[in-house]
Amino acid sequence: MLCAGLCLAMSFTGCKSSESAYKKAYEKAQAQAAQQQTQTPVQQTEVPVVTPVQTVPSTQTQVVDNLDNVSVRQERVAVVNGSGLKNYSVVVGSFSVIANAEGLQQRLRNAGYDAQIVKNEERGMYRVVAATFDSKAEAAASRNNISGGQFNPNGDAWLLYYTR
Repeated sequence: MLCAGLCLAMSFTGCKSSESAYKKAYEKAQAQAAQQQTQTPVQQTEVPVVTPVQTVPSTQTQVVDNLDNVSVRQERVAVVNGSGLKNYSVVVGSFSVIANAEGLQQRLRNAGYDAQIVKNEERGMYRVVAATFDSKAEAAASRNNISGGQFNPNGDAWLLYYTR
């Protein structure tokens, strides 16, 4: 038993690597790295040329609205209560019950809008129109002013293109 323990102890101590072996492997790796650096040519990288930023006062900056990105729904509607629609209208509410549409129309009229009610027969919905315009730009500007959620809790006024 003593012999077996002594043999086991010797086998474990014989597997240890010596410090000199580690040192030789390290020196060999360093030599290979140095040799690769001398053989590989240094690549030059291009530095991108950046145009300098020019600051301009805000009074000289022209803001252009991209009206092509303003979404417009096209629906066939009939005027139920109001003076008539132009090409583009700002819709602030849609209801299946006319009494609800009339309530919103009255609130809009009290706030100074020429509100109208139109009906989409296909969907059976009453649309409350806050304002109506000939141009898409005017309608989009008006929608942006109305969309604060004052008349619609969702604040989701949208543009309607009137189809006759």
